[in-house]
Amino acid sequence: MIRKLKSSGLSVFPTFGLFTTSALPVFPTPHQLGYYFPAEFAPHIATWLSWPHKEASWPGKIERIFPGYTLFIKYLSQSENVRINANDEAMKEFALQKISETGADINNIEFFFHPTNDAWCRDHGPAFLINPHTEQKKIIADWNYNAWGGKYPPYDKDDVIPTLIAKHYHIPVYYPGIIMEGGSVDFNGKGTVITSACCLLNKNRNPHLDQQQIEEYLIHFYGVEQVLWVDEGIAGDDTDGHIDDTVRFVNEDTVIAVIEENRNDENYALLQKNLQQLKQMRLLNGSQLNIIELPMPEEVIYEGQRLPASYANFYICNKYVIVPTFRCAKDEKALQIIQQCFNDREVIGIDSTDIIWGLGSFHCLSQQEPEV
Repeated sequence: MIRKLKSSGLSVFPTFGLFTTSALPVFPTPHQLGYYFPAEFAPHIATWLSWPHKEASWPGKIERIFPGYTLFIKYLSQSENVRINANDEAMKEFALQKISETGADINNIEFFFHPTNDAWCRDHGPAFLINPHTEQKKIIADWNYNAWGGKYPPYDKDDVIPTLIAKHYHIPVYYPGIIMEGGSVDFNGKGTVITSACCLLNKNRNPHLDQQQIEEYLIHFYGVEQVLWVDEGIAGDDTDGHIDDTVRFVNEDTVIAVIEENRNDENYALLQKNLQQLKQMRLLNGSQLNIIELPMPEEVIYEGQRLPASYANFYICNKYVIVPTFRCAKDEKALQIIQQCFNDREVIGIDSTDIIWGLGSFHCLSQQEPEV
């Protein structure tokens, strides 16, 4: 088994565990070397997925997620490569059969025998950083992963996925040495990352770090200059409030922010608090954020449990914006609002009513690999 800090022939850089008195790292970090994490709306060479196989993530329902999941893959395959982590040959053949039924472009689909515990590639997949002005144009930051505060063990296979991918492509790996999930951060590609205090400051992630120290990690290992914080997540979210359910950059100075229209809903006050915080924020150039309000869907309840259904969990690929829908009267309104944000892409709604039983949707399931 590959373990972190075992190079297996690729460049490995030590953990970011020691600080000088000025709180700067004691070795060159990706940020210091000019690398940064591009915005999701920047061009991709591929989207990474981990094929769903853990029945406990969709108890009694896993077979029902494949129509929507493979339709997602079909749209991805029309404008970029789709790179899928699979446990073995049998899983690959099963996946190919399901994907082929959609009419996807099979020529753009690749499989990698990287065993996983679960399907949430946004959180356990590789964080690709780029520097177009250097010989090594792409690196990977391999953050530690503990399945959202140790909620769903085991997660040892998921934790090494970025290193396996780096090994395959001979990409240098940096190990920050702290817990971080891709769904907890969103980027404008111009030096700003936005995140949520309820997640990153939760004591089930990095209890030894305060907010300022976490900002240091974000700056040095995502290559940003500014960290913006909202406080709250949405009800039913087992990630403790990932930002990809609440606030998303759609260009360098514009965010979509979800709001709850029903004042009696438990999300109403939470999302109003976020909205007021967003209105006070300033970007690096001193300008305010452009804020586009996006309604929450009606409650999605399954087996007595409120699920974290949000239209903000969309995924921006090269040609489309794939939006989860929930058989709800607000679906069409949400699609129209998001379409107005993207004049260069078509917005596609895909029914996520069964997928959301796993407590995530299309953004949670995917991780982009930028073109450089």
